[in-house]
Amino acid sequence: MDETANATADETRRAPLRTLDVARLSGYSAQQVRDLERLGVLPPAARSDNGYRSYTQLHVRALRAYRGLAAAVGPVEARELLPRLRTGTLAEAAAEVNAVHARLARERDEVLRALRALRVIEAEAHTAGAEREGDAMTITELAGALGVRASTLRFWEREGLLHPERVTSLRARRYAPAAVGAARIVAALRAAGYGIAAVREVMDSLHRPDGPRDTRRILDARLDRIAERTVALLHAGTDLAAVVTAGHAPR
Repeated sequence: MDETANATADETRRAPLRTLDVARLSGYSAQQVRDLERLGVLPPAARSDNGYRSYTQLHVRALRAYRGLAAAVGPVEARELLPRLRTGTLAEAAAEVNAVHARLARERDEVLRALRALRVIEAEAHTAGAEREGDAMTITELAGALGVRASTLRFWEREGLLHPERVTSLRARRYAPAAVGAARIVAALRAAGYGIAAVREVMDSLHRPDGPRDTRRILDARLDRIAERTVALLHAGTDLAAVVTAGHAPR
């Protein structure tokens, strides 16, 4: 058993904690502690003969881990994820945590691509004939590049967010570089929580003098938020490790 597992075992052998003790040490209210136990975020507390709950330091660490996860992925997903981390195998838990880190990295990459696309759109406004036929994408190619469904792109088009060209007798959609860039910006804004009306307003503003600057500000704020979520997950790392390794001996 490694140092983390040893430390976790030592914590569970310490004097039991009352609900108020756990609340004080974790920063949650006593009612929140009871609610999170009921939801399965915390392992069940032992009960004394008189019915009072008896917690350990592991419960405190689970609450701290939950706070970090909630900041990283949202409270609803965190409530679903932490019980799986507690009860799954080490390999399964590690894969789940890796997936959260990968998602945050992917979200960051999407915003960076949107910022690059914004620069292309700005440059295109000052450069005629810069597009090349080979730079265009079909709807299937663009959907794959963005990680969305083709139906999502068609919905964005109906809402006036995208303006692909229509080619061939079948009226197939063709996304020129400018449309690809616009789609990347739309995808980043939607991932940031912007509604359709707000995204439409941003996209319509891109050809105004201050439009690109305002869009860049929105995307930069999205990058900052992803960084905050990543740091929250990092802060939760030690507590997550304690929760994951509790009851498991690494192979």
